[in-house]
Amino acid sequence: MKKTIFIILIMSISLSSIFAQGYKSGDKAADFKLKDVDGKEISLYSYKPAEKGAIVIFTCNHCPYAIAYEDRIIELDKEFRAKGYPVIAINPNDPVLSPEDSYEKMIVRAKEKEFTFSYLFDSNQEVYKIYGAKRTPHIYLLKKEGKDFVVKYIGAIDDNYKDASAVTQKYLANAVNTLLDGKNPDTDFTKAIGCTIKDKNYVKE
Repeated sequence: MKKTIFIILIMSISLSSIFAQGYKSGDKAADFKLKDVDGKEISLYSYKPAEKGAIVIFTCNHCPYAIAYEDRIIELDKEFRAKGYPVIAINPNDPVLSPEDSYEKMIVRAKEKEFTFSYLFDSNQEVYKIYGAKRTPHIYLLKKEGKDFVVKYIGAIDDNYKDASAVTQKYLANAVNTLLDGKNPDTDFTKAIGCTIKDKNYVKE
């Protein structure tokens, strides 16, 4: 009996470790269904604008990094939505720990900034863990291959969150354009720079 419990415990720890790692480039992304600021449930695999793929961005209302990137995220959606790669933004933060990131405040922020993209609430804080997101913003570029969505780039939008005019490396835009050219991005991972995700169960480093 003790041996059985020990084996189950070890298996549980191993599975938790794998789960905590999140996605890496080349992994198939699982479907999700989350409510957007219009009250509609959005599913990745049923999202019509995602004809060729999707730019999934874990972001929020209050984080200075997320705020600094809002206009750039809007521009990315405007540029690539028509090419089959729309932005799908997801707020992963717990509103008790971060009141500015409540669903009600998301609705207000989306209207204020006139978001062109779907802004979803990961209310159970499950989707961000599956992806392995750690920061806001944290980017996951997905390419549609058959019926699947496959991760092709993970990380930052560009190399200068403070000043859009001073950006020298447009990591995300370059990756999308490379996919549109029928190739895989030369750079499929960069370090995401931003605020830690506020989880009700634990604090991320």
